[in-house]
Parts: sequence; structure tokens; C-alpha cells
Amino acid sequence: MKVIRVYGFGNPEVMKYENVAELSPKAGQVLVRIMAAGVNPVEAYIRSGAYARKPELPYTPGSDAAGIVEAIGEGVTLFKQGDRVYTAGSISGTYAETALCAEVKIHRLPEAVSFKQGAALGVPYGTAYRALFQRAMAQPAETVLVHGGSGGVGLAAIQLAAAAGCTVIATGGSDRGRALIAAQGAAFALDHTSPGYLEKVKEITGGRGVDVVLEMLANVNLAADLGVLAKHGRIVVIGSRGKVEIDPREAMGRDAAILGMTLFNATEADLKVIHAALGAGLANGILKPVVGKEYSLQDAALAHTAIMEKGAYGKIVLAP
Repeated sequence: MKVIRVYGFGNPEVMKYENVAELSPKAGQVLVRIMAAGVNPVEAYIRSGAYARKPELPYTPGSDAAGIVEAIGEGVTLFKQGDRVYTAGSISGTYAETALCAEVKIHRLPEAVSFKQGAALGVPYGTAYRALFQRAMAQPAETVLVHGGSGGVGLAAIQLAAAAGCTVIATGGSDRGRALIAAQGAAFALDHTSPGYLEKVKEITGGRGVDVVLEMLANVNLAADLGVLAKHGRIVVIGSRGKVEIDPREAMGRDAAILGMTLFNATEADLKVIHAALGAGLANGILKPVVGKEYSLQDAALAHTAIMEKGAYGKIVLAP
């Protein structure tokens, strides 16, 4: 079968497109025929060698995908051959034509959700749900600022927060991105390339500030985020590409909390809650992943370059 293999950490070109032996599921495992695989920024960080967690070399990247159950191992009872599923973790990696997954790491994909949309679920929607409801403890009627709303996690957060009864303010760096943000449920779409754009947050909230900030680029925005928080506000740091200096007094005066998060720290109980909620949202049509760009599996290096560029617009997927 065709896969992407990484033999050494480095630039996107270290990903090699090659043939490997077919996989076979062991006890408790499911073999999924991949119809689409999701590409996430964390996979680019891992491939570069810059991430704290490094897999043993060589490896096949990827944890998110959607496809059809091809075979099941001994003891698997929740799925059968032919089931439509999405993955939220993989034993063998999802940048491939097939992938081995633990039974608990796959979930049913409703017929109304495409495989490409299914590939956009695991990390983006899992991260957004965990940030909003397990870290920030967002409540209906609160105001949420999604700082960087046009990418996979941002769009998921907008859909989830709006569905929960929150007022959503989101930012984007292009007219196209802001139109998408508004279409996905944000009450206000701001241009984060415009000087003084956060003053509009204060105007929108009548000077009170926002209850929750979901921050995708903390090294650029964290200090400014503190200035638009309401009392008892919470900032969840989802992404950062460097260090940042803040004034702690901005947090002290508001009794504010700065919360870090990574989906890797979610417990099995956390993940069970997350995917039960996502499954319900997919089934009733509230959650609709947006696919922005599609690449072939052999062009995974191009996808890794694109995922790190400015101007995010939906989810990037690979089609084996």
C-alpha cells in the first residue's frame, strides 16, 4: 500500500511517498481504508523536530482520517466491515491508504457527512471542544472571542460556541476568511490585520470585555487578549510559535486565568465526552466541517507547507 514515511526530522521534503506491506489488525484493532486524511499544524511541528513529543523513526504521520472499516481484529464488537467511520488517533498513521486504529479511537460517521469532512474532525473539533468546555468552562450567554477563526480549530470553535448559546466574536485576516467566519455562526467578524481592531471588541461588549478567548497565536496576541477580557475571564492558549511578554497586572485586576491546553492531555473519560458531543452535533447537522484545500497523498509536503502559511481557510485534507 502507499504511505508517507518520515526517516528523519526536518523540512517537509523529509516525507517520502512509498510502498509498504499491507496491514492486518490484531486483537482490539480496526483496519480502516482511508478515503481522506486530515492535516494538522501539530504534525508539521512533529515532522520538523520542534515538538516536545517525537515519534520513533521511521513513522507515518497523521491521526485524523475518515473511511470505511476494512477488517476488524479479535474482540472488536462496536464496528464491522463496511462501517463509515472517522479516526481520532491511529497506531500506524493516517497519511496512508489504510491505517490501524484502536477500537476506542474510531467513531461512526453519519451518511450526511462526507469523508473529507470526517477527516476534519479529530484534532480540530476535539481541540475546540476541549478548549471551550473542558478548560474554559464556557457557558450559554457568555461572549467568546475566537482569535484566528478561519482555520480548522477556529471554525469548529465558532460552530460549537454558537450552538451552545454563546455570542461569538471571531477574527480573520482576509475578506474571504471573514465571510466564512460569519457564515459559520460568528455574530461579529473582525479583521485582525487592521490596527486597533481589538477596540471594536470593547465597543461590541459595551466596554465589559469578553468572557473567553481562544488563542491560536499566543506569542503575537496574548498580551493584547488580556486587555479585552471581562472580570473572571479566561484565555485558552491553543497555539503559539514563540515566547511572549505580558503584564501580569492585566490578569490580576480581572481575576483572569490563562489556561494552556493540548489534546494529548485529554483523558479517556474526556475523549468519551468530546466524541459523544461531536457525534450528536454531526447527527443533527449543527456541526459541518469546512474543507478548504485538498492535496493528493503524494503531495503531503505541499500540504505541510500550506498548513503553516497565513490566511487559513478551512481544513486541509489529503486524498490517498
